[in-house]
Amino acid sequence: MISELDEVLRQLLIRDMPIRTGEVNIEFDQPKREWSSRLSRPTLNLFLHHLCENTTLRAPEWEIQRNGDGTATRRRTPVRMDLHYMITAWATEPEDEHRLLTRALLALYRNATLPEDLLPESLHGQPVPIPLLIADPDHLRNPADIWSALDNELRPAISCIVTLALNPYQVLTGPLVRTRDLRLGQSALPAGQDRFWMVGGRLRAAGPPAHLRLTLVERGQDVQVQADGRFVIGNLEAGDYTLEIAAEEGVAKRYKVTVPAKDYDIEFP
Repeated sequence: MISELDEVLRQLLIRDMPIRTGEVNIEFDQPKREWSSRLSRPTLNLFLHHLCENTTLRAPEWEIQRNGDGTATRRRTPVRMDLHYMITAWATEPEDEHRLLTRALLALYRNATLPEDLLPESLHGQPVPIPLLIADPDHLRNPADIWSALDNELRPAISCIVTLALNPYQVLTGPLVRTRDLRLGQSALPAGQDRFWMVGGRLRAAGPPAHLRLTLVERGQDVQVQADGRFVIGNLEAGDYTLEIAAEEGVAKRYKVTVPAKDYDIEFP
């Protein structure tokens, strides 16, 4: 649900600042010194640094819903959570950073609640419209402590608090991350970037997977296999590769894999 909220905030800023395609990046990283040193274009960063229950809105009693068939359904009321974002602007010149902060501040102030048309299905059904609390003086009181923990220099920031209702009994599902894409190069020249992939899968076998030897043939590289069969291989360019699996008794079998792909799981007889 938090990742869906991130995307809503991104779309809100793109639409209401507004941001033209490629004009400004919007990210959600920890603004550490190492991260900020790699930036090559104007960036707005929304750092989620704190989550806590809004005890003022706590409703400990249960909701009773009377059904038409003479029965009643009792359910726990949702938990109201405050998600604290610290919004910062990053550019070459301070004037550009201040303009970005101003545009972001005005766009957020124009929206007392998150717009309904931007909400995904997972954020529907909230008991009230999702409120935004912007630049509240009672929050982000000691920004120097945060920047010290991040090992970066103090800079102006906008506090943004979003209050969500969360159902503790709601089942959340989503895909596992099987492939990670790493790009090296100037962001203004995407066609010339070098792209590397980190892939992960699971090795399934009749015996303990950790007793099998997994090798990336093209590199002669041994790949560590966890006790549950999971493995990860990094720094791969796109293309076809060969994985060789060898058992202790000397039985070996080779498998072709393509990077990137949806799945890297392997069945070893």
